[in-house]
Amino acid sequence: MRNLKKIVVKTKNPLWHMYQYVNGLKVFKNTFIVELCRYLPDVRIKHWLYRHVLNMKVGQHSAFAYKVVPDILNPSLIHVGENCVIGYNTTILTHEFLVDEYRTGEVYIGDNTLIGANVTILPGVTIGSNVKVGAGTVVSKSIPDSAFAYGNPMQIK
Repeated sequence: MRNLKKIVVKTKNPLWHMYQYVNGLKVFKNTFIVELCRYLPDVRIKHWLYRHVLNMKVGQHSAFAYKVVPDILNPSLIHVGENCVIGYNTTILTHEFLVDEYRTGEVYIGDNTLIGANVTILPGVTIGSNVKVGAGTVVSKSIPDSAFAYGNPMQIK
């Protein structure tokens, strides 16, 4: 299961009213930093920007590959442990808009975890320590420590 905070809305399609839930200037700043980091080759500079500008919790020696996209609305809800690799073009979401509600949830990634290329991590999940997530996986539920997760729908071994 995912741990999500749900906000039921009275209007149709909450995405049309997203700035009632998030600060527009903050989203603009976050978008600028995320887009800069997507193409920045230096993992140390990315690490610093994620920790000190976006307020993400990122452990020592964790690295984000080329084109990784952390959530632009709530990046501070992302927690990455020590010595992790977040693979090429991975998306880490902490929010989702549905037609009748807005949901947010923290994402926790444990220590020594490998996230493969083109993975999508949905809000509200915990990925344990010493986990390997195969390329192209949609992480739609939590993954225990020392597991291997792959595919869509996700399978855990």
